Amino acid sequence: MNGTETTPTAPVGRVFWPHTCGGMLAEATGLPNDQPLAQLVAAWLSGESVLPAWMGLEPGDYVAMMARHFPGVGAVTPFPDPPTLARPLADEQADVADLLLRYRRGADRSERWLAQIVAAGCLGRDHLWQDLGLRSRKELTRLMQAGFPALCALNDRDMKWKKFLYKRLCEETGIYTCRAPSCDACSDFSECFGPEA
Repeated sequence: MNGTETTPTAPVGRVFWPHTCGGMLAEATGLPNDQPLAQLVAAWLSGESVLPAWMGLEPGDYVAMMARHFPGVGAVTPFPDPPTLARPLADEQADVADLLLRYRRGADRSERWLAQIVAAGCLGRDHLWQDLGLRSRKELTRLMQAGFPALCALNDRDMKWKKFLYKRLCEETGIYTCRAPSCDACSDFSECFGPEA
């Protein structure tokens, strides 16, 4: 090494640097949702997502998720002193997570973690797949199909995921913010259904 190179250090556990999806999957236990969780963890650890501390999970849930799905990696985190969400944002995250949980497949407890992580991603400012650090909307759709197929089936017009989740939340709670009688009549149609770049 010359004087300008540094060696990254990481917490306890056999840690892969950089944390790649492939590296995560090499340590996966073969459980449902290993693939999407590996993608989300790798994106978060590399700074490609907007997810907050612990990926939006409670610290104990994050540690349990990592131990269950990627035991050889350890419960690594890029945050030395994790920030907390302001109360209104925490409530919003909980509402979106509850929506997702109502439609979970029910095949594995990891769906609860996925719901919390996706809900935390909804608090970002870009498309949901970007806020989660995924490479494309197709990756997000595969994640949604795997964990929340009944909800995914309701998005039969291929509405952008973040818009769809909030619209669905509004419909289920009886709060309507859209002024148009239908999506087809709405002047913002392209904002909800147009291509994502």
